[in-house]
Amino acid sequence: MRLGVDLGGTKIEAILLDAEGEILERKRRPTPRGDYEQTVRAIAKLVSQVGKGAPKNLPVGIGIPGTVSPATRLVKNANSTWLIGKTFDKDLETAMDRQVRLANDADCFALSEATDGAGAGARSIFGVILGTGVGGGFFVNGGLVSGPNAIAGEWGHNPLPWANKQERPGPQCYCGHKGCIETWLSGPALEHDAQQNGLNYTNATEIAELATSGHETAKAIIDRYVHRLARSLASVINVLDPEVIVLGGGLSAIEQLYLEVPKYWGNFVFSDTVETKLVCNHHGASSGVRGAAWLWPNSTTNAP
Repeated sequence: MRLGVDLGGTKIEAILLDAEGEILERKRRPTPRGDYEQTVRAIAKLVSQVGKGAPKNLPVGIGIPGTVSPATRLVKNANSTWLIGKTFDKDLETAMDRQVRLANDADCFALSEATDGAGAGARSIFGVILGTGVGGGFFVNGGLVSGPNAIAGEWGHNPLPWANKQERPGPQCYCGHKGCIETWLSGPALEHDAQQNGLNYTNATEIAELATSGHETAKAIIDRYVHRLARSLASVINVLDPEVIVLGGGLSAIEQLYLEVPKYWGNFVFSDTVETKLVCNHHGASSGVRGAAWLWPNSTTNAP
């Protein structure tokens, strides 16, 4: 069995998997935004609920919208900013009386889709989260790629590539810089573009549906998004050259992306052809939590 938790900006999900990767139990609840102590308690309660039929010493994998600093062992780079500077793994271990392994949520997504999802069988996969934030995880030759700074895959905090005059300097990002990819490609960024152009109270899916139906303003918004995503992914291909790019997060449901983005990224990829495949995730909203569960081997006792 495996226990996994996905801590998102709006919801927390916990699952219990069997040895074959089938979900035995799953529960969700809203994220207590801005409240660290309540977040710890909420995760502990969910794990207790889904883990009733699991061994008491079964460890937990947890995906978070940030990472743990190798230098301080404190959470850093989290767009759920109330986690920053906290000993999140230790506090969770105390609350649950279980071993905990934390990983970036995009790494968990990439691990899930590489294991038995849309990237299964490929030697190199870049897993992309397009949601409340923009993240990425790189899986190559059977394992996640990490590094001394624990930031592999953080393409969302590079500047938007090949920005035009209207895109510079760009929106303010919570990281302190302006014009980060995340400020252009996140769900809130797309919705802000819609609001600025008179489409109020419209979410990303509705904007895409309006564009498909021929709504000119919505079509222009989606076209801008497509071009920005194409440029941003082209810069990733130029550095990593993955076989497959798998999209996840709420914006991955926009069908136009899979047809339109590959039409444009060839203008920016340093190659005569682009063989990289752009695909939608297989496991949907549960891909990240499945990947969190895969962070531990299939065993009831594990050394960190």
